Amino acid sequence: MNLTNIPVVPAKTIIQTIPGQSHSRWPYYNMNIYRGCSHDCIYCDSRSSCFQVDDFSTVRIKEDALEKIRNELRRKVRVGIISTGAMSDPYNPIEETLNLSRNALELINAYGFGAAITTKSALIARDADVLSDIKKNAPVRIMFSICSSDDDVCTRIEPHVSNATQRFSAMATLSDAGIFCGVWLNPMLPYITDNEANIIKSVRMVKSAGGKFIHTFMGMTLRPGSREYYYEQLDAHFPGLKEKYIKQYGFIKHLTSPNARKLWTVFNNECEKQGLLTDFRAIDSYNFSQYKERQMTLF
Repeated sequence: MNLTNIPVVPAKTIIQTIPGQSHSRWPYYNMNIYRGCSHDCIYCDSRSSCFQVDDFSTVRIKEDALEKIRNELRRKVRVGIISTGAMSDPYNPIEETLNLSRNALELINAYGFGAAITTKSALIARDADVLSDIKKNAPVRIMFSICSSDDDVCTRIEPHVSNATQRFSAMATLSDAGIFCGVWLNPMLPYITDNEANIIKSVRMVKSAGGKFIHTFMGMTLRPGSREYYYEQLDAHFPGLKEKYIKQYGFIKHLTSPNARKLWTVFNNECEKQGLLTDFRAIDSYNFSQYKERQMTLF
């Protein structure tokens, strides 16, 4: 890989405070080291015009990211959870060579913060050692974004990313290291992944891989910018489905599966059977509970 050709973009800050967290025992902060994503998932909401990210498929590095992260962590008044992966996957192919996300985790560990990571990449298993060190003093939550447990479907809707089998294998590696893991079963693509077989298999694979939670909202978001790209990809990979979407949903932003009511029952029953958490408040409560005494002694 020719690192000299990787574009760099300016950034005033890397870590942002998330509003409404001032009274939380473990407040969340948001971090994005990269801009853009090369996974090319056909449904990605980050392509939406409102986010104003040009040439989204090109991954760019934020200028002096590690130096900024070090300075910003040092200035934080309250220790909390550094969350990353919402806008750009921190484990893109460039990361395998640059180690920026790994180095950021080392800084997070040095300053006593926790980590919450969302990713589609099996590369995260590489950093099991650093995540285990962070976990000794602060909460860690790894959330694998998985739409379908079927590798063939994954290849069509997420062409440049680890398939479902590889992601669940990475989850098993992290779970074996004692790291709190689960699945973000979103988006739920109408007429593609919104079926009982996918839900049941996904829930069971989470359990089999040692995961502790799974969360879904039984739908997807389609905004201007991402909608046009999604429909182009439907024409290419699922002929005739675009017309079905337009007839069913028109141009609304938030699409709920036509089978949502039935699927919620299937989902909740299977999660209860497998003993998996599904609500974010319960997920955080479970994850934070073991740090109660440590956190009190820090202050």
